[in-house]
Amino acid sequence: MRLPVMSDDSEATTSGDGAKAKRNGFAGAIDWDLAAKTGATLSPRGPSTSRYSAEQAVTELSDASIRAEGPVREVTGLADGLPIPQAQVVDRAGWIQAAAQSMSQLTGTGADGEDRGLLGGKPGGVQAGAMLAFLSTAILGQYDPFTGENGTLLLVAPNIVSVERMLKLDPSDFRLWVCLHEVTHRVQFSSTPWLSDYMQESVGVLGEVGEESASDLIGRLTDALRERRKGGEQPAEQRGVVGLLRATQAPPQREALDRLLMLGTLLEGHADHVMDAVGPSVVPSVEQIRAAFDKRRKRAANPLQRLLRALLGMDAKMAQYVRGKAFVDAVVAQVGMANFNTIWTSAETLPLTSEIEDSAAWVTRVLG
Repeated sequence: MRLPVMSDDSEATTSGDGAKAKRNGFAGAIDWDLAAKTGATLSPRGPSTSRYSAEQAVTELSDASIRAEGPVREVTGLADGLPIPQAQVVDRAGWIQAAAQSMSQLTGTGADGEDRGLLGGKPGGVQAGAMLAFLSTAILGQYDPFTGENGTLLLVAPNIVSVERMLKLDPSDFRLWVCLHEVTHRVQFSSTPWLSDYMQESVGVLGEVGEESASDLIGRLTDALRERRKGGEQPAEQRGVVGLLRATQAPPQREALDRLLMLGTLLEGHADHVMDAVGPSVVPSVEQIRAAFDKRRKRAANPLQRLLRALLGMDAKMAQYVRGKAFVDAVVAQVGMANFNTIWTSAETLPLTSEIEDSAAWVTRVLG
Protein backbone atom coordinates (compact mmCIF):
# COMPACT_ATOMS: atom_id res chain seq x y z
CA MET A 1 0.00 0.00 0.00
CA ARG A 2 1.67 3.19 -1.22
CA LEU A 3 -0.03 6.49 -0.52
CA PRO A 4 1.01 10.09 -1.25
CA VAL A 5 2.27 12.43 1.45
CA MET A 6 2.02 16.20 1.40
CA SER A 7 4.52 18.29 3.30
CA ASP A 8 4.30 21.84 4.51
CA ASP A 9 7.32 24.01 5.29
CA SER A 10 7.39 26.28 8.31
CA GLU A 11 10.06 28.07 10.27
CA ALA A 12 11.48 26.56 13.44
CA THR A 13 12.78 28.49 16.39
CA THR A 14 15.71 27.54 18.57
CA SER A 15 16.59 28.46 22.11
CA GLY A 16 19.81 28.72 24.02
CA ASP A 17 20.99 32.32 24.39
CA GLY A 18 22.91 33.37 27.48
CA ALA A 19 26.07 34.83 28.95
CA LYS A 20 28.06 31.70 28.16
CA ALA A 21 28.17 30.76 24.51
CA LYS A 22 26.44 27.48 23.91
CA ARG A 23 25.97 25.72 20.64
CA ASN A 24 23.26 23.42 19.40
CA GLY A 25 24.57 19.91 19.97
CA PHE A 26 22.20 18.61 17.29
CA ALA A 27 23.60 20.95 14.62
CA GLY A 28 25.56 19.13 11.94
CA ALA A 29 24.93 15.71 13.48
CA ILE A 30 22.25 14.46 11.11
CA ASP A 31 21.51 15.08 7.44
CA TRP A 32 17.72 14.73 7.65
CA ASP A 33 17.27 14.71 3.86
CA LEU A 34 19.53 11.66 3.71
CA ALA A 35 17.73 10.15 6.70
CA ALA A 36 14.40 10.44 4.85
CA LYS A 37 15.80 8.84 1.69
CA THR A 38 17.52 6.06 3.64
CA GLY A 39 14.43 5.33 5.70
CA ALA A 40 12.17 5.18 2.66
CA THR A 41 14.58 2.75 0.97
CA LEU A 42 14.84 0.44 3.99
CA SER A 43 11.20 0.53 5.09
CA PRO A 44 9.33 -2.69 4.22
CA ARG A 45 6.17 -2.46 2.16
CA GLY A 46 2.83 -2.58 3.88
CA PRO A 47 0.32 -5.42 3.76
CA SER A 48 -0.86 -6.66 0.39
CA THR A 49 -4.20 -5.15 -0.54
CA SER A 50 -6.23 -4.32 -3.63
CA ARG A 51 -6.32 -0.81 -5.01
CA TYR A 52 -10.00 -0.56 -4.08
CA SER A 53 -9.33 -1.60 -0.45
CA ALA A 54 -6.43 0.84 -0.20
CA GLU A 55 -8.52 3.72 -1.50
CA GLN A 56 -11.37 2.73 0.81
CA ALA A 57 -9.01 2.77 3.82
CA VAL A 58 -7.72 6.23 2.87
CA THR A 59 -11.24 7.61 2.48
CA GLU A 60 -12.49 6.08 5.72
CA LEU A 61 -9.49 7.25 7.76
CA SER A 62 -9.80 10.77 6.40
CA ASP A 63 -13.49 10.80 7.31
CA ALA A 64 -12.86 9.24 10.74
CA SER A 65 -10.34 11.96 11.60
CA ILE A 66 -13.10 14.53 11.16
CA ARG A 67 -15.80 12.50 12.93
CA ALA A 68 -13.50 11.91 15.92
CA GLU A 69 -13.21 15.61 16.62
CA GLY A 70 -16.72 15.96 18.05
CA PRO A 71 -16.47 13.16 20.67
CA VAL A 72 -12.95 14.26 21.63
CA ARG A 73 -14.06 17.85 22.21
CA GLU A 74 -17.10 16.65 24.14
CA VAL A 75 -15.06 14.41 26.46
CA THR A 76 -12.19 16.85 26.99
CA GLY A 77 -14.04 20.15 26.99
CA LEU A 78 -11.21 21.56 24.85
CA ALA A 79 -10.87 23.27 21.44
CA ASP A 80 -14.50 24.39 21.18
CA GLY A 81 -14.98 26.47 18.04
CA LEU A 82 -11.48 25.90 16.66
CA PRO A 83 -11.07 24.80 13.01
CA ILE A 84 -10.80 21.11 12.11
CA PRO A 85 -7.89 20.65 9.67
CA GLN A 86 -7.87 17.73 7.24
CA ALA A 87 -5.68 14.78 8.24
CA GLN A 88 -3.01 13.42 5.90
CA VAL A 89 -3.27 9.69 5.24
CA VAL A 90 0.19 8.42 4.34
CA ASP A 91 2.16 5.26 3.72
CA ARG A 92 5.35 4.33 5.59
CA ALA A 93 7.61 6.29 3.26
CA GLY A 94 5.34 9.29 3.65
CA TRP A 95 5.52 9.09 7.43
CA ILE A 96 9.32 8.85 7.28
CA GLN A 97 9.52 11.98 5.11
CA ALA A 98 7.23 13.90 7.45
CA ALA A 99 9.03 12.68 10.59
CA ALA A 100 12.44 13.67 9.22
CA GLN A 101 11.14 17.12 8.30
CA SER A 102 9.62 17.57 11.75
CA MET A 103 12.80 16.47 13.52
CA SER A 104 14.92 18.89 11.49
CA GLN A 105 12.63 21.73 12.53
CA LEU A 106 12.27 20.66 16.15
CA THR A 107 16.04 20.38 16.65
CA GLY A 108 16.85 23.48 14.59
CA THR A 109 19.11 21.53 12.24
CA GLY A 110 17.29 21.80 8.96
CA ALA A 111 18.28 25.26 7.73
CA ASP A 112 19.42 25.52 4.11
CA GLY A 113 23.13 25.98 3.73
CA GLU A 114 23.84 24.71 7.21
CA ASP A 115 27.45 23.74 7.90
CA ARG A 116 27.31 20.03 8.70
CA GLY A 117 31.04 19.56 9.01
CA LEU A 118 33.41 17.35 7.05
CA LEU A 119 31.01 14.46 6.50
CA GLY A 120 27.93 16.65 6.23
CA GLY A 121 25.97 14.69 8.83
CA LYS A 122 25.83 11.68 6.51
CA PRO A 123 26.71 8.94 9.05
CA GLY A 124 24.05 10.29 11.39
CA GLY A 125 21.63 10.57 8.47
CA VAL A 126 22.06 6.91 7.57
CA GLN A 127 21.63 5.82 11.20
CA ALA A 128 18.57 8.02 11.69
CA GLY A 129 17.12 6.70 8.44
CA ALA A 130 17.50 3.11 9.63
CA MET A 131 15.73 3.95 12.91
CA LEU A 132 12.92 5.73 11.05
CA ALA A 133 12.51 2.67 8.81
CA PHE A 134 12.07 0.45 11.88
CA LEU A 135 9.65 2.89 13.54
CA SER A 136 7.65 3.30 10.33
CA THR A 137 6.23 -0.21 10.71
CA ALA A 138 4.89 0.50 14.23
CA ILE A 139 3.42 4.02 14.06
CA LEU A 140 -0.35 4.12 13.57
CA GLY A 141 -0.72 7.88 13.66
CA GLN A 142 1.03 11.02 14.81
CA TYR A 143 0.20 14.64 15.41
CA ASP A 144 3.02 17.01 14.51
CA PRO A 145 2.53 20.49 16.03
CA PHE A 146 5.60 21.91 14.28
CA THR A 147 4.50 21.76 10.63
CA GLY A 148 1.66 23.48 8.86
CA GLU A 149 -0.45 26.39 10.03
CA ASN A 150 -2.45 24.23 12.44
CA GLY A 151 -0.05 21.33 12.85
CA THR A 152 -0.27 18.13 10.84
CA LEU A 153 -2.20 14.99 11.73
CA LEU A 154 -0.72 11.91 10.04
CA LEU A 155 -2.44 8.52 9.81
CA VAL A 156 -0.27 5.63 8.56
CA ALA A 157 -2.78 3.55 6.59
CA PRO A 158 -0.76 0.35 5.97
CA ASN A 159 0.05 -0.03 9.67
CA ILE A 160 -3.56 0.52 10.73
CA VAL A 161 -4.76 -2.04 8.17
CA SER A 162 -2.06 -4.50 9.30
CA VAL A 163 -3.03 -4.25 13.00
CA GLU A 164 -6.78 -4.50 12.41
CA ARG A 165 -6.20 -7.64 10.34
CA MET A 166 -3.80 -9.16 12.87
CA LEU A 167 -6.15 -8.56 15.80
CA LYS A 168 -9.29 -9.42 13.78
CA LEU A 169 -11.01 -6.15 14.67
CA ASP A 170 -13.86 -4.33 13.00
CA PRO A 171 -12.02 -2.04 10.53
CA SER A 172 -14.40 0.92 10.83
CA ASP A 173 -14.39 0.82 14.64
CA PHE A 174 -10.62 0.44 14.87
CA ARG A 175 -9.91 3.24 12.42
CA LEU A 176 -12.14 5.61 14.37
CA TRP A 177 -10.58 4.46 17.65
CA VAL A 178 -7.08 5.26 16.37
CA CYS A 179 -8.29 8.64 15.16
CA LEU A 180 -9.71 9.42 18.62
CA HIS A 181 -6.21 9.06 20.09
CA GLU A 182 -4.46 11.16 17.44
CA VAL A 183 -7.17 13.82 17.30
CA THR A 184 -6.83 14.18 21.08
CA HIS A 185 -3.20 15.19 20.50
CA ARG A 186 -4.33 17.77 17.96
CA VAL A 187 -6.87 19.13 20.44
CA GLN A 188 -4.25 19.25 23.21
CA PHE A 189 -1.92 21.45 21.17
CA SER A 190 -4.49 23.55 19.31
CA SER A 191 -6.24 24.53 22.57
CA THR A 192 -2.97 25.10 24.46
CA PRO A 193 -0.71 27.12 22.13
CA TRP A 194 2.14 27.40 24.65
CA LEU A 195 2.69 23.61 24.61
CA SER A 196 4.62 23.53 21.32
CA ASP A 197 6.92 26.36 22.47
CA TYR A 198 7.46 24.58 25.79
CA MET A 199 8.41 21.39 23.99
CA GLN A 200 10.69 23.18 21.54
CA GLU A 201 12.44 25.12 24.30
CA SER A 202 13.05 21.90 26.25
CA VAL A 203 14.52 20.25 23.16
CA GLY A 204 16.69 23.34 22.67
CA VAL A 205 18.09 23.01 26.20
CA LEU A 206 18.59 19.28 25.67
CA GLY A 207 20.70 20.06 22.62
CA GLU A 208 22.88 22.74 24.21
CA VAL A 209 26.55 21.91 24.45
CA GLY A 210 28.62 23.84 27.01
CA GLU A 211 32.24 23.53 28.02
CA GLU A 212 31.92 20.41 30.10
CA SER A 213 34.80 17.96 30.43
CA ALA A 214 34.59 14.27 29.60
CA SER A 215 35.58 13.45 33.18
CA ASP A 216 32.40 15.14 34.47
CA LEU A 217 30.28 13.02 32.15
CA ILE A 218 32.08 9.80 33.09
CA GLY A 219 31.72 10.68 36.77
CA ARG A 220 27.95 11.02 36.46
CA LEU A 221 27.66 7.75 34.57
CA THR A 222 29.76 5.96 37.20
CA ASP A 223 27.55 7.33 39.98
CA ALA A 224 24.44 6.19 38.13
CA LEU A 225 25.77 2.67 37.63
CA ARG A 226 26.78 2.50 41.28
CA GLU A 227 23.24 3.42 42.34
CA ARG A 228 21.81 0.75 40.05
CA ARG A 229 24.03 -1.92 41.61
CA LYS A 230 22.58 -1.04 45.02
CA GLY A 231 19.24 -2.35 43.72
CA GLY A 232 15.79 -1.14 44.65
CA GLU A 233 12.91 0.04 42.50
CA GLN A 234 13.67 3.00 40.23
CA PRO A 235 11.24 5.45 38.65
CA ALA A 236 10.41 4.50 35.05
CA GLU A 237 12.32 7.49 33.61
CA GLN A 238 15.52 6.25 35.30
CA ARG A 239 15.41 2.70 33.93
CA GLY A 240 16.88 1.25 30.75
CA VAL A 241 18.66 3.16 28.02
CA VAL A 242 16.66 6.35 28.68
CA GLY A 243 17.82 6.21 32.30
CA LEU A 244 21.47 5.91 31.29
CA LEU A 245 21.10 8.79 28.84
CA ARG A 246 19.55 10.86 31.61
CA ALA A 247 22.37 9.95 34.00
CA THR A 248 25.10 11.21 31.66
CA GLN A 249 23.59 14.66 31.22
CA ALA A 250 24.37 17.85 33.08
CA PRO A 251 21.59 19.13 35.39
CA PRO A 252 20.01 21.57 32.85
CA GLN A 253 19.80 18.87 30.17
CA ARG A 254 18.56 16.28 32.68
CA GLU A 255 15.80 18.63 33.81
CA ALA A 256 14.85 19.30 30.18
CA LEU A 257 14.65 15.55 29.49
CA ASP A 258 12.50 15.07 32.59
CA ARG A 259 10.15 17.81 31.39
CA LEU A 260 9.83 16.14 27.99
CA LEU A 261 9.27 12.71 29.54
CA MET A 262 6.58 14.01 31.88
CA LEU A 263 4.90 15.96 29.08
CA GLY A 264 4.90 12.88 26.85
CA THR A 265 3.48 10.77 29.67
CA LEU A 266 0.65 13.26 30.22
CA LEU A 267 -0.17 13.66 26.51
CA GLU A 268 -0.22 9.91 25.79
CA GLY A 269 -2.12 9.07 28.96
CA HIS A 270 -4.72 11.76 28.30
CA ALA A 271 -5.22 10.50 24.74
CA ASP A 272 -5.62 6.91 25.95
CA HIS A 273 -8.14 8.08 28.56
CA VAL A 274 -10.17 9.92 25.92
CA MET A 275 -10.22 7.10 23.36
CA ASP A 276 -11.78 4.81 25.98
CA ALA A 277 -14.04 7.44 27.57
CA VAL A 278 -16.06 7.97 24.38
CA GLY A 279 -17.62 4.56 24.99
CA PRO A 280 -19.55 2.10 22.80
CA SER A 281 -22.04 4.75 21.64
CA VAL A 282 -19.26 6.06 19.38
CA VAL A 283 -17.11 2.93 18.94
CA PRO A 284 -19.35 -0.13 19.46
CA SER A 285 -16.50 -2.61 19.89
CA VAL A 286 -14.31 -0.33 22.03
CA GLU A 287 -13.92 -2.88 24.85
CA GLN A 288 -12.84 -5.63 22.44
CA ILE A 289 -10.38 -3.25 20.77
CA ARG A 290 -8.84 -2.13 24.07
CA ALA A 291 -8.44 -5.72 25.30
CA ALA A 292 -6.84 -6.87 22.04
CA PHE A 293 -4.61 -3.80 21.82
CA ASP A 294 -3.33 -4.08 25.39
CA LYS A 295 -2.57 -7.77 24.80
CA ARG A 296 -0.63 -6.81 21.67
CA ARG A 297 1.41 -4.23 23.60
CA LYS A 298 2.44 -6.83 26.18
CA ARG A 299 3.30 -9.67 23.82
CA ALA A 300 6.87 -10.97 23.82
CA ALA A 301 9.25 -9.81 21.11
CA ASN A 302 12.32 -11.61 19.79
CA PRO A 303 15.74 -10.56 21.21
CA LEU A 304 16.60 -8.27 18.28
CA GLN A 305 13.24 -6.52 18.49
CA ARG A 306 13.63 -6.09 22.25
CA LEU A 307 17.07 -4.53 21.72
CA LEU A 308 15.79 -2.15 19.05
CA ARG A 309 12.80 -1.20 21.18
CA ALA A 310 15.10 -0.41 24.10
CA LEU A 311 17.53 1.62 21.99
CA LEU A 312 14.72 3.61 20.38
CA GLY A 313 12.94 4.20 23.67
CA MET A 314 9.78 2.38 22.58
CA ASP A 315 9.50 0.49 25.87
CA ALA A 316 9.65 3.82 27.67
CA LYS A 317 6.82 5.03 25.44
CA MET A 318 4.71 1.99 26.35
CA ALA A 319 5.26 2.86 30.01
CA GLN A 320 4.12 6.41 29.23
CA TYR A 321 0.74 5.14 28.05
CA VAL A 322 0.19 3.07 31.19
CA ARG A 323 1.45 5.59 33.75
CA GLY A 324 -0.11 8.56 32.02
CA LYS A 325 -3.53 6.97 31.65
CA ALA A 326 -3.52 5.88 35.32
CA PHE A 327 -2.73 9.47 36.34
CA VAL A 328 -5.45 11.01 34.16
CA ASP A 329 -8.01 8.36 35.15
CA ALA A 330 -7.34 9.02 38.84
CA VAL A 331 -7.48 12.83 38.63
CA VAL A 332 -10.64 12.87 36.49
CA ALA A 333 -12.31 10.39 38.84
CA GLN A 334 -11.43 12.58 41.82
CA VAL A 335 -12.10 16.12 40.53
CA GLY A 336 -13.80 15.78 37.11
CA MET A 337 -12.58 16.73 33.64
CA ALA A 338 -13.25 20.48 34.02
CA ASN A 339 -10.92 20.70 37.03
CA PHE A 340 -8.43 18.34 35.39
CA ASN A 341 -8.16 20.84 32.52
CA THR A 342 -6.37 23.23 34.88
CA ILE A 343 -3.36 21.12 33.93
CA TRP A 344 -3.19 22.93 30.56
CA THR A 345 -2.90 26.40 32.16
CA SER A 346 0.89 26.74 32.13
CA ALA A 347 4.16 24.87 32.58
CA GLU A 348 3.74 25.26 36.35
CA THR A 349 0.50 23.23 36.35
CA LEU A 350 1.95 20.24 34.50
CA PRO A 351 2.62 17.19 36.71
CA LEU A 352 6.02 16.90 38.34
CA THR A 353 8.05 13.72 38.10
CA SER A 354 7.07 12.89 41.67
CA GLU A 355 3.36 13.44 40.93
CA ILE A 356 2.83 11.27 37.87
CA GLU A 357 2.29 8.23 40.12
CA ASP A 358 0.79 10.27 42.96
CA SER A 359 -2.21 12.05 41.46
CA ALA A 360 -3.38 13.26 44.87
CA ALA A 361 -0.15 15.25 45.22
CA TRP A 362 -0.87 17.05 41.94
CA VAL A 363 -4.44 17.76 43.00
CA THR A 364 -3.23 19.21 46.31
CA ARG A 365 -0.49 21.36 44.75
CA VAL A 366 -2.46 22.71 41.78
CA LEU A 367 -6.09 22.70 42.86
CA GLY A 368 -5.56 23.17 46.60
